[in-house]
Amino acid sequence: MANVNKVMLLGNITRDLEVRYTPKGTAVCDLGMAVNRIRTGDNGERIEEVTYVDVTLWGRQAELAGQYLSKGRSVFIEGRLQLDQWDDKQTGQKRSRLRVVGENMQFIGGQGGSASNQSGSGAPPQQSAPSEQQQSSPPSQSNQGGAAAAESFDNDDDDIPF
Repeated sequence: MANVNKVMLLGNITRDLEVRYTPKGTAVCDLGMAVNRIRTGDNGERIEEVTYVDVTLWGRQAELAGQYLSKGRSVFIEGRLQLDQWDDKQTGQKRSRLRVVGENMQFIGGQGGSASNQSGSGAPPQQSAPSEQQQSSPPSQSNQGGAAAAESFDNDDDDIPF
């Protein structure tokens, strides 16, 4: 039987983040997210529901989150569910909590959390830069009319090929 444990969340950070490190030096960051859902009630009224989710990030993702995210910022998290279980020391009862372990993270919007401020001064650097080969290689041409296209192409260094 196939199993899938995949979570995708787009929401806002509910508190400022703190990055801590394990004894072996791995960064860990716990964050709270608020994810809103707007629906229409039976009588046509607009109802907004908020779900609060605990997320844990590890390694470089945790460091980047601690550096660039703060309360109110929007973020997209992709990860998996994890169930934590423990015995409550005060009551002796079994306790459990479902949380998300983030595997991928994408910053949304600029420093103030607005989607229109994507190139603001607080924006993080690109997480995956193109390789040198991709930057310096000429655009590939298809087999259909490739030679004709190459002859008619005006190869100005200033032109962007898209």
